[in-house]
Amino acid sequence: MRVLISVDMEGISGIVHPTETNPDRYDYEHGRALMTAEANSVIAGVLDAEPAAEVWVADAHGPFRNLLPEKLDRRARLVRGKPRPMGMLAGIDDRTDAVLLVGYHARAGRGPAVLAHTMNDGILDVRVAGRSLGEIGLNAAMAGHLGVPVVLLSGDDSACAELCELVPSAVTVAVKQALGQGAAVALHPEEARERLRRAAAEAVTRHERVSPLILAGPLEVEVDLSAPFTVDLATLVPGVSRGEGGRTVTFTAADFADTYRLVLLLAQLATIKPA
Repeated sequence: MRVLISVDMEGISGIVHPTETNPDRYDYEHGRALMTAEANSVIAGVLDAEPAAEVWVADAHGPFRNLLPEKLDRRARLVRGKPRPMGMLAGIDDRTDAVLLVGYHARAGRGPAVLAHTMNDGILDVRVAGRSLGEIGLNAAMAGHLGVPVVLLSGDDSACAELCELVPSAVTVAVKQALGQGAAVALHPEEARERLRRAAAEAVTRHERVSPLILAGPLEVEVDLSAPFTVDLATLVPGVSRGEGGRTVTFTAADFADTYRLVLLLAQLATIKPA
């Protein structure tokens, strides 16, 4: 069995503020330690259930260089750094049997939800065939395009609900209850890790009963961008057009893989500031 664990940071137990997730801020090192510990709990749970499993871990937050390599369970392979193929799902391929999303957060516009956003502050909404998708939905659908189910998600209660709407049979672990964008009632980190280990073992044991999220193409995609300047840049990409209003771009994708790649590009364009 081969498993990919994609680890984000905003949905880790105890984390509620950007100072804990931003490499340039004072509390980031503590956030990294919490993130690494939760990743290790999930690795352990997978291997409790499937001792011979091949476990890949994708560092999937911000710079993709957050997990502490020397502290990560040595039985797993770590994918870190960017840019890279498949973004937050780096390491997935047609041999992967299951994906587990750890430390994930709700999409932009959903709330109450801790540190909710979609890719970065430059993207306000992504609609695929009329359905709003954040990082949870985008990654679940990309995995589904490859025939791989998302079997587990951890994060706040809003993030868990978001996956359940898309993949009702997945296992979820709410490590905190959101009170707002920057506040939550959190489990003690050790309690969260114990729950994650049990849930990961359960999730991989029943992975064949979880259906992949498949969004068949062609797909009409709309992306709302926060900056008109980003809209100007986006329309330089072949196939991308202005939508209604001054903040929306549209394109038609042959399949979800094309959707995913272009949304990743738009997110990168959104980080460019006017000269």
